[in-house]
Amino acid sequence: MTYELKPRILVFGVGGAGGNAVDNMIEANLQGVEFIVANTDAQALERSRADIRIQLGPVTTSGLGAGARPEIGEKAAEESYQDILGRLEGAHMVFIAAGMGGGTGTGAAPVIARAAHELGILTVAVVTKPFGFEGNRRMNVAESGLEAIRAHVDTMIVVPNQNLFRIANDRTTFADAFRMADDVLYAGVRGITDLMVMPGLINLDFADVSAIMRGMGTAMMGMGEASGDTRALDAARQAIDNPLLDEVSMKGARGVLINITGGYDMTLFELDEAANEIRREVDSDANIILGSAFDPELEGRIRVSVVAAGVQAGFAMGAGERPQEAAPATVRQPIAAPVEEPEPEAEPEPQFEAEAEQDVAALAETADDANEDYVDEAGALQDERPAIITHGRAAASATPLPEEEAVSEEGDEDVSADSVFSAHRDIPVED
Repeated sequence: MTYELKPRILVFGVGGAGGNAVDNMIEANLQGVEFIVANTDAQALERSRADIRIQLGPVTTSGLGAGARPEIGEKAAEESYQDILGRLEGAHMVFIAAGMGGGTGTGAAPVIARAAHELGILTVAVVTKPFGFEGNRRMNVAESGLEAIRAHVDTMIVVPNQNLFRIANDRTTFADAFRMADDVLYAGVRGITDLMVMPGLINLDFADVSAIMRGMGTAMMGMGEASGDTRALDAARQAIDNPLLDEVSMKGARGVLINITGGYDMTLFELDEAANEIRREVDSDANIILGSAFDPELEGRIRVSVVAAGVQAGFAMGAGERPQEAAPATVRQPIAAPVEEPEPEAEPEPQFEAEAEQDVAALAETADDANEDYVDEAGALQDERPAIITHGRAAASATPLPEEEAVSEEGDEDVSADSVFSAHRDIPVED
């Protein structure tokens, strides 16, 4: 009996977008994988370059498509479930490429992912979200599809089509823009297959890939290629900074797979430089697996591929980037001390009252009685200082102290109104 002792990796395109992604990868002459496409549209399936094609739901759809209805796409995939299982049988890893928001990709991709999961296959979904101009309904359908497929995959990479505007210009054609999105899938698959197919300094096997990607949730993939004196650093930065991915970054990744490929002129110092540039971007406790391969066609250039799994969505990407430490809604630490307020100091008025009574007693010893002007002045004192509690004749005869002396005798601390206010408020962090 003959055993094929190498990993079997599949790229499974679902629906129109998934089929186009497969066609672009075949055109790029990607080696080391098998291509499968599945669609409810018989005409689109006929035009595919893939050798293996699955007509989904011939009874359900009659080959006419799903009509942008995910429930039809799901029903068609369920009808063809046994055919899907048969094509997946014996695979070690499968990349499922699909566009979310339509009928076939949104409805059938989760069913195919479930079939792969049942067979114990390492399953990675690379899916796109609609453009903003496609409307809220299509976006809501896409979000529902993402939730459905997430339950059945080990790792998922999301590419919003809207992010294509970050790298496109007024001369970028519609077809070229979608090829840019497909390059995310190409980069991830190429980075993994190169590690296991190309000869190199540090060879990795499928078990290493599985350790990084199995059960990791959201992931990012990136690839960079550069030449020149700083080619290693430039290629690493290109791989890290992927403007197409859905608001994720490598920070917080639990597993990172790095592949550094170059010609035979690639030096050890360049390998070290590229690897350290990526290592600085991830947590010190992340599981990092590094591989390096030779490719004679890359003479004078270096290619760096990165797969970072277990990252967090919405994690500081793009313009207005926020570090993770800024996550709390309010910043309270610098002004935490005033929260636990000390017991209020004794009111100064009684002390002032006692002093006023002493002054009145002294005046009584040196004068037989008070004249009318003095009595009027004492009444004015009572009006101007309502906080002073007065009793009996002290109110009628207390001599007012100058304002500056009164403040100094009260012994209050010199605290501005602004400082007191700021000590008792929460300062919101600007988004």
